[in-house]
Amino acid sequence: MSEALRDQFGRSIEYLRISVTDRCNFRCQYCMPLEGLQWLPKRDILSYEEITAIVAQLAPLGLRKLRITGGEPTIRPDLPALIRQLKAVPGITDIALSTNGVRLPELSGALAEAGLDRVNMSADSLREDRIAAIARRNLAFDPVASLLAATAAGLEPLKLNVVVMRGINDDEVVDFARLTVEHPWHVRFIELMPVGDLRELTDAHVVPSPEVLARIAALGELTPAAGPRGNGPAAYYSLPGARGTVGVITPMTHTYCGSCNRVRLTADGRLRTCLYGDHEVDLRTPLRAGEPLEPLFRQALANKPKEHFLLERRVGGLRALSEVGG
Repeated sequence: MSEALRDQFGRSIEYLRISVTDRCNFRCQYCMPLEGLQWLPKRDILSYEEITAIVAQLAPLGLRKLRITGGEPTIRPDLPALIRQLKAVPGITDIALSTNGVRLPELSGALAEAGLDRVNMSADSLREDRIAAIARRNLAFDPVASLLAATAAGLEPLKLNVVVMRGINDDEVVDFARLTVEHPWHVRFIELMPVGDLRELTDAHVVPSPEVLARIAALGELTPAAGPRGNGPAAYYSLPGARGTVGVITPMTHTYCGSCNRVRLTADGRLRTCLYGDHEVDLRTPLRAGEPLEPLFRQALANKPKEHFLLERRVGGLRALSEVGG
């Protein structure tokens, strides 16, 4: 059996985020330009069989956890088929989905039946008009209905990600936190990351996580909590009598790179070792040529950076978060 995957700093790599499409039905201000991007040609995008083949080569090296991302992954046809294929790979123990939630009411049951374990949903407002303004698409989206659909399908623990933007949605922080009192949901407040070509949002829109927590404390004393399974970089707290938790993710005020256990696979088959780094390795070409991928995995990890370069704005030509699955 091959030696487990570790990077040059000894971090064990067991988590792969898989982007299945670069397209999205939203145009969120912090994620994608209003006009969209130059979409990848269909021939360049990995098929479900190719994605599964990559995972099958990584699993014997210690890969255990997968997250399906985009763009918006639920707009790719027959996503449950991919979940079924990945679930059948020996060694894979956990498959999660990151989604904007628009299609969860219709897809949650099929995704759960296919083997999806849990969901991370993004919603930056609870108000339909404001969702449309932030997403720059009016899809008459009710995030609470989508959360309830995922819960009913057993896709738990369910995490709700909220990018906090000063003057745009920061007045809803308490409303989001209140959801955790009534529901077993884990609401995570993420510091805005102004990167790429998205000049509408700047450092002035960043709301530091200590400020977010101070606002939530108006509902009651916050107690440190263990957080849900697969809790990653968030720090969690619970309100008195709450069924769920609130969490903060702090890429701007604190880095969490020391415990990073993940790499990313882009929709066109590039292995990206850091969301905000600039190092990528092409896996699609050798995969389609029938070449083994393990040497490329190990070469990529030998160059995985110690920490991201977000604060210095060194993001390797990244135009938008949607390009790398967030």
